[in-house]
Amino acid sequence: MDRVRLSEDLSLSRIVYGMWRVGDDLDTSPARICAKVDTCLAQGITTFDQADIYGDYGAEELLGNCLRAHPSLRDRIEIISKCGIIAPVGPYADRRVKYYDTSAAHITASVERSLRKLGTDRIDLLLIHRPDPLMDHRETGAALDGLVSAGKVKAVGVSNFASHDVTLLASAMTTPLVTNQIEMSLTANQAFTNGQLAFLQEAGIAPMAWSPLGGGKLFAGDDPDLVNGLKEIADDCGAGLAAVAVAWLLAHPAGIIPVMGTNNLDRISNLSAAFNVPMDRQRWFDLYRLANGQDVA
Repeated sequence: MDRVRLSEDLSLSRIVYGMWRVGDDLDTSPARICAKVDTCLAQGITTFDQADIYGDYGAEELLGNCLRAHPSLRDRIEIISKCGIIAPVGPYADRRVKYYDTSAAHITASVERSLRKLGTDRIDLLLIHRPDPLMDHRETGAALDGLVSAGKVKAVGVSNFASHDVTLLASAMTTPLVTNQIEMSLTANQAFTNGQLAFLQEAGIAPMAWSPLGGGKLFAGDDPDLVNGLKEIADDCGAGLAAVAVAWLLAHPAGIIPVMGTNNLDRISNLSAAFNVPMDRQRWFDLYRLANGQDVA
């Protein structure tokens, strides 16, 4: 498994296991969660993507239960988590509206709560989950710098930020922002042409792709031409459709890091199959054409 170095003391596996829906599994026992972690580790996937809000603020604790049962796993993995969204569920059930909070007090409290739930003394990569229209970039930046200085967070980044949101926050920080996790897939490929990906490449910020399979839309039958194109390549390579779709992202020179989420152990065991799919320029553009319904100009 290839790795991506984000900072002097942090590298991630090129494919990340996303734990957004880990709480939706019928079995959320420590043994089941650890089986997923072990299946990832067996193929070199060492990075696990979490957020405080996942599973109605319960997903972090599910991973934490696994780590408490098998403490030696902690030093073999990297944990990503996110904060900044408050929804009226779980610990915030008394709130009347969903909103964002990037204040220093909230970020600090969220990290402390995440550390307790995860049963660890540090988060490897902390992301601000969504751009906050009320963000005081100086306050938010100072809070993130302080968490890194305190050793509670190794590195920091953002998620779903536009380029101008990234530069605003970065302008108030001494710690570099090392990633922006945005939606990217064959069916959500706007970042390739709207400047988002180009900005990250120019700035040397690693792009992470959430929902790299289009939230399942790729295989829902809504775009039979694209599915047939994927199937043709999959049959030629002896791979699955998902592997081909992820290989399309991996081929981009920006070094996109796909975040893959599934609760099925067989599917988890095949997450790294994308590296076995050859993706030359013509094949890449053929899928791009099919995804957009037209040839490039």
